[in-house]
Amino acid sequence: RIGSATSLSSAVVNRRLQELVRLFKERTEKVKEKLIDPDITSDDESPVASPAAAPVPAPGGELEGDKPSGDDHYCEMLCCTFKYRPWLDHLKSYQFPSSIDPLTNLMYVLWLFFVVMAWNWNCWLIPVRWAFPYQTPANIHYWLLVDYLCDLIYLLDILIFQTRLQFVQGGDIITDKKAMKENYLRSQRFKMDVLCLLPLDFFYFKVGVNPLLRFPRCLKYLAFFEFNSRLEAILTKAYIYRVIRTTAYLLYSLHVNSCLYYWASAYEGLGSTTWVYDGEGNSYIRCYYWAVKTLITIGGLPDPKTLFEIVFQLLNYFTGVFAFSVMIGQMRDVVGAATAGQTYYRSCMDSTIKYMNFYKIPKTVQNRVKTWYEYTWHSQGMLDESELLVQLPDKMRLDLAIDVNYNIVSKVALFQGCDRQMIFDMLKRLRSVVYLPNDYVCKKGEIGREMYIIQAGQVQVLGGPDGKSVLVTLKAGSVFGEISLLAAGGGNRRTANVVSHGFANLFILEKKDLNEILVHYPESQKLLRKKAKKMLKSSNKPKDETGGPGDPLIIPPKADTPKLLKAALAATGRTGGKGPLGRLRWRLKELKEAQV
Repeated sequence: RIGSATSLSSAVVNRRLQELVRLFKERTEKVKEKLIDPDITSDDESPVASPAAAPVPAPGGELEGDKPSGDDHYCEMLCCTFKYRPWLDHLKSYQFPSSIDPLTNLMYVLWLFFVVMAWNWNCWLIPVRWAFPYQTPANIHYWLLVDYLCDLIYLLDILIFQTRLQFVQGGDIITDKKAMKENYLRSQRFKMDVLCLLPLDFFYFKVGVNPLLRFPRCLKYLAFFEFNSRLEAILTKAYIYRVIRTTAYLLYSLHVNSCLYYWASAYEGLGSTTWVYDGEGNSYIRCYYWAVKTLITIGGLPDPKTLFEIVFQLLNYFTGVFAFSVMIGQMRDVVGAATAGQTYYRSCMDSTIKYMNFYKIPKTVQNRVKTWYEYTWHSQGMLDESELLVQLPDKMRLDLAIDVNYNIVSKVALFQGCDRQMIFDMLKRLRSVVYLPNDYVCKKGEIGREMYIIQAGQVQVLGGPDGKSVLVTLKAGSVFGEISLLAAGGGNRRTANVVSHGFANLFILEKKDLNEILVHYPESQKLLRKKAKKMLKSSNKPKDETGGPGDPLIIPPKADTPKLLKAALAATGRTGGKGPLGRLRWRLKELKEAQV
């Protein structure tokens, strides 16, 4: 009985010690993980909200938060009630900005649109009202109303908008009201704005309402060019607007020429000769038709009879040849700039086809190369993204890389908890590659030297006895091959074939790029080693595939910490075997001898 009781107590003590060792070890691991990765959350449960914080019902039975305030406005539509704010309150609460950024403020671009519309009214209608008999005493008040509305837009532009425009001085963006106002008053723009508002309208009382007195209003052309620059900066297809603008130049030149022709016909006398306008039909349409035939030099026009008609016709021919050639050259430049990328694509395609034909490449390979060119161009609009970013500063390239790739890379489990700046440096090393349908991304047995991130499309992992069974399909945002980045000496071998299912656009991060980055981030390097070790254990890969003597990790793993029980038992040897631990050590030794 005494022996059985002693054996039972020894087993209980042994189990208790093992439990203590296990608890100490788990606690130590948690503390180490917390020191390495501060972002790891605690295992403690989140505090539960106190029921005392619940809203207290009002005496009327409604919650105070659900009770609409007296200032709120509601609109009932069908069975629903919508809360809205009166437009008058919106208008009262709006505060006009004290300074305006002319490069990025869309409100300023919208205002320039109204200024340009007023400028176009003067440029197009002043010649018409001067030459054609469209302005009569019966409708003069309508013309004057629109004229002075355009003058009001000009005046508001000078007093409100131009004096609030920010500018750069010595590398600093100036937003001071007094400085912005003085900068505008010293500029050439202010002189032209004042000149275009010369009050020549007072001469109406002496010579009548002559539209030519409003000709200075056409001098506000700087607003037109500024509007073109700002609008092209925000349009995705600016070349379409350039084509429209160039066409408008041609139409305006024909418009002015038609007005001059009617004026010449009226000067000579309508219908006096076969060359002048005969006064029949719509005067503007017929004169415009004559202007088109003259400026484009189509021919078939009646011969001028008088000296005035001959000189006028000669000037028209010379002006027409010059203006038409300028318009054709400008249109060619606009279309050429719009199709420059397409021209580069066709040039690369033709050079590649010529190369493949010269070396007699099989047709199947040629067809795949052509397919890659066509898909890459239509999906990205370019063949190589790096060519677009090479002219940008390093900071701007990083900003673009963060906007495009950060959401994908930040979801990779291997890089979670790493230094944020290390992630940014890694984003600049990502390389975009397009794979065609059934292309092998990687093959079984290959040395893994890169990691893949799926940007668009799908890839399939193949396995099984025949190596063709689909084990899993990875979609956009998935990552594979990340463990290969942390293996030195050539990396570990791939354990399966990965094939592109359809067209797939992948980001690739190579091992050498990651090694160059990790040199500057030792803490992230330790964390990556630890996570890679856990991922290797969880994947249960064989030893010859996950790494061996020839495939050491970048940072060799440290030796395991001796167990607490071994340390405690070893300490009893130094104390002469006294105390409970010494008796336990002596009892364990007896049990081993009895078993032998």
